Amino acid sequence: MEKAIEALSRKGPSGTEVADWIRSQIRASRFVPGQRLVEVDIIRKTGGSRFKVREALQRLAAEGLVEIEEYRGASVKGASMSEIRQLYRSRAALEGLCAADFTRIATQAQRDRLRVITQDMERCIDEGSTEMFGKLNAEFHTMLMQVPGNDVIQDLVKRLNTPVHHLLFESFYRGDRMREAVADHWRIVEAIDAGDCAAAEREMRRHIENGHRVLEALDQAMHHDG
Repeated sequence: MEKAIEALSRKGPSGTEVADWIRSQIRASRFVPGQRLVEVDIIRKTGGSRFKVREALQRLAAEGLVEIEEYRGASVKGASMSEIRQLYRSRAALEGLCAADFTRIATQAQRDRLRVITQDMERCIDEGSTEMFGKLNAEFHTMLMQVPGNDVIQDLVKRLNTPVHHLLFESFYRGDRMREAVADHWRIVEAIDAGDCAAAEREMRRHIENGHRVLEALDQAMHHDG
């Protein structure tokens, strides 16, 4: 029995955990578009088995974040601005629906939490804490989607999000963009507090579209500088 427990304690990460690690590396721009994902390196860094690493890569390929080619193996998939435009349009529609649903059934405690998150995001601007701002932003959006009956939508949005993680996180969260995002969030919060489902959906769609506009401007600036 003790040997069995010891063996379980030595059990490496699951395929899901390895996938989460790779995804976090892409988001942090440690893995960039076109970069090969070498199985041996991932095994060494995560402690995952070869089977679990391959399972993780297949999972990420299904999400559209990784590309697997015969004889060449896996690499980080890039996304063109045309693809990103389609992803953002889809997100705007889906997250807009979620905002309307949240407005209709959210508890007072959930509404209060949204206000606190938005206030904390404002504080992050003053403190220059981009990493915490990003985490709070993710919590805000996730909370609006965690409405009973919206599990499929939440999973779809998660998949739509991952292909754009390679875009420069730090560049996206700069002072002006952070202030614009918080202003958008306040408009969403106010619509929700007023119980106006149509306004909440409209403001969420506008917020997502604003994010896409910033990404397009960043992309144009990067190509111009290059």
